[in-house]
Amino acid sequence: MKLTLFDYDLPKRLIAQFPTRRRDQSRLMVINRTSGEIRHRKFADLVEYLNPGDALVVNNTKVFKARLLGKRATGGQVEIFLIRRSDSERGEIWEALAQPSRRLKEGERILFGPEDSCALDQYLGDGRWTVVFSSKTVRERIVARYGHVPLPQYIARDDQPADLRRYQTVFARPEQTGAVAAPTAGFHLTRGLLGKVRTRRAAVCEITLHVGPGTFKPISVDDIGHHTVDPEHARLPEEVASVVNETRRRGGKTVAVGTTSVRTLESAPWQGDRVLPFAGLVDLYIRPGHRFRLVDHLVTNFHLPKSSLLVLVSAFAGRELILAAYAEAVREEYRFYSYGDAMLIL
Repeated sequence: MKLTLFDYDLPKRLIAQFPTRRRDQSRLMVINRTSGEIRHRKFADLVEYLNPGDALVVNNTKVFKARLLGKRATGGQVEIFLIRRSDSERGEIWEALAQPSRRLKEGERILFGPEDSCALDQYLGDGRWTVVFSSKTVRERIVARYGHVPLPQYIARDDQPADLRRYQTVFARPEQTGAVAAPTAGFHLTRGLLGKVRTRRAAVCEITLHVGPGTFKPISVDDIGHHTVDPEHARLPEEVASVVNETRRRGGKTVAVGTTSVRTLESAPWQGDRVLPFAGLVDLYIRPGHRFRLVDHLVTNFHLPKSSLLVLVSAFAGRELILAAYAEAVREEYRFYSYGDAMLIL
């Protein structure tokens, strides 16, 4: 399929620069895949679409202040964007994006303060480096003192203290810290709303996918079939696999919150008619023609034109229906992207 089939026009004024005052007061577009009906609700109404025996699956990864602003010895500014820790016996080594990469040299130290620095180890290509910190303690101190919330580029402002809380879900777990971009569909859920989900006797299940910068990677080929997505670490715990299997057995629906939950669930191995727990890197690229085996309904935000995320939701609901829904969202002046509104696809 041609990339141009996944394009749409969006006025810049509809790109949300700040979150709503209350998480669950975002707007919710509800799309019925069978009838094609589109309804306009508040996100707090989500619970009305869940039934006893359903399973709501959320991504509990936690975003850290991955964007580090430092200087070269010459005084030139450098941005180090941490991606993931490398498995190495040499200590605290991370894969990172560094800018301006073409001016940097292997072995060069990047300074953050009088006692805080890291060293550029090896250039990996495409702006990626391995970066060495003298210890975990030093790396954690640099992140705490000099790190910035990694807001996406379409949020045209510097990060603010409030972003440390709002560019994060309420169920993000400290022990699952590792994301450099947020699973933004989960932003709209509150503890109170999750309590109502449980009161309705629907399960709330937590999986983990550490979102990497590849989530913003544009499709740069004309044929979407030639695109690839970057691998990200995911985990489907044994208890969640059990709940999902029981949900399917009893005829309940599995409702994925966000494309990261979809990719984790759909990447899981199977044994007979049961899904199995797993932990490891996933690089599943979901496009039209994918057979969804676990996900029945999807909660998601509005995505960028010509992106793999728009391709994913088009695979789930049909390209024509999704583009019609996006056109209506523009007419109704929904707020788009990370801090924007949401849709529920039934």
